[in-house]
Amino acid sequence: MPTDFWGNAIFSLVPTIALGLVFWFIMRTIIRGDRIERAEYARMEAEERARRAAARDPE
Repeated sequence: MPTDFWGNAIFSLVPTIALGLVFWFIMRTIIRGDRIERAEYARMEAEERARRAAARDPE
């Protein structure tokens, strides 16, 4: 009886934990990708503003 209980407990928890880890990994990848994309866009925007400011002020 105890062997059946622990075996069933493990087999019922492992898929739930695995699915939770997959979901966490996918969300972490999406959030990191968004953070990197925003940082890159901010860098490009700053370069464009600096270039336009330099073209506007020929001094």
